Amino acid sequence: MTDKNKIAQSNIGLVHACCKRFKGKGIEYEELFSAGSLGLAKAINSFDEERGCAFSTYAFPVIMGEIKRLFRDGGAVKVSRTLKEIAVAISKLNNENKLKSGSELTVSQLAQRLDTSVEKVVDALNSVKNPLSLTAEFDEDGNPQIDVPVDDIQYEISERLSLEQTLELLEKKDREIIRLRYYQSKTQTQTAKLLNMTQVQVSRREKKILAMIREKMEVS
Repeated sequence: MTDKNKIAQSNIGLVHACCKRFKGKGIEYEELFSAGSLGLAKAINSFDEERGCAFSTYAFPVIMGEIKRLFRDGGAVKVSRTLKEIAVAISKLNNENKLKSGSELTVSQLAQRLDTSVEKVVDALNSVKNPLSLTAEFDEDGNPQIDVPVDDIQYEISERLSLEQTLELLEKKDREIIRLRYYQSKTQTQTAKLLNMTQVQVSRREKKILAMIREKMEVS
């Protein structure tokens, strides 16, 4: 019989990892952790080893679902001043690049230009997808905050966390292929040279990796 307490203790870090992504967004950490723990318990009770995936991969979307429920009930999530400033900078860079090359920069390119993480770029992009409205609340520096509908940004965060969780299951060389191809925008030829492979080998392996990632990210 599976030791559910042992599984819970082994995966409590996953709950904290999910909760930390939502810190400072309008709900107390204790509430986030309580919801995340409920999600973990549900995942433990419904997990089937015959699914062919790691428990953490299965549990992640369940935990996130319980946390997102808090935001759906609460209504809105706050966007920080820093995130708004990144969004403005992104708009400026994209407009400049459109004039030069006719296209916008990739998320990885934006992150490099702004010396920030890909995750923050994604959050900033999503924070301005919907109409914004001023609220009467202020942050610690006395700056007015704004509300944005929660569903879009939480979905994006959920998808990214799920992807990161899945990438951790890959072999080192496979993770490197994905990092070079999709985080650094390298061509297959450039990737092949860096990894001492042929372009054909990279192409074939990449297809297999992407198929595996899609399969593991499917939520039953």
